[in-house]
Amino acid sequence: MAQHLDLEEQEQLDQLKHFWKQYGNLITWALILVLGAFASWNGYQYWQRNQAAKSAALYDEVDRAAKAVDLAKLERAFGDIKDKFGSTEYAQQAGLLSAKVFFENGKADLAKTALIWVAEKSNNAGYQAVARLRLSAVLAEAKVYDDALKQLSGSFPKEFDGLVADRKGDILALQGKSTEAKAEYGKAYAALPSAVGYRRLVEFKLNALGVDPTPPPPVKVASATPADSAVDAKK
Repeated sequence: MAQHLDLEEQEQLDQLKHFWKQYGNLITWALILVLGAFASWNGYQYWQRNQAAKSAALYDEVDRAAKAVDLAKLERAFGDIKDKFGSTEYAQQAGLLSAKVFFENGKADLAKTALIWVAEKSNNAGYQAVARLRLSAVLAEAKVYDDALKQLSGSFPKEFDGLVADRKGDILALQGKSTEAKAEYGKAYAALPSAVGYRRLVEFKLNALGVDPTPPPPVKVASATPADSAVDAKK
């Protein structure tokens, strides 16, 4: 009996050896790929967390410099986060914040550079849209109207339609093109929800150009009184 079991075990062992000889390399490589992919995924997750933590720390530096209106420090801090962590959202937020402070403090060239970087490098369509809108304002302030309008061409997220049309209207009005400006303000008024307070400003701009975008109230038709009906019946 023991000899019989030994023969069975030997046969199973031989089958296992044959199977491993035939498929062993394939199984080994499959395991290596699976384990490698798992290790890479964990490594990538760790790298992302590490990048996010470091970029958040640098964003804090940008924020502190912006609040202190320390333009030299702000320029250095933004340069650091842009160069080291340019793919993160913290860097793109830092670009928008830096541009705002630079522009408000007479550094239009630095503001323009920061906004161009966000518009070109950001993977976030919302950040890109905000950067292009603000860049168009900087260029319009410099009276480079054609370049300002170019920033507003192309596609924008749907929710920016009203703001883009309004900015186009502003630039066209500055160029003295009142007819075109009215058309763009009209688009902006139609695109902005009535609950948004900014829509009132667009209405004011239209009013200044002699346009009332609000529809006239409906004319109420007086209903006939019983006496009138009787008179009509006699006729």
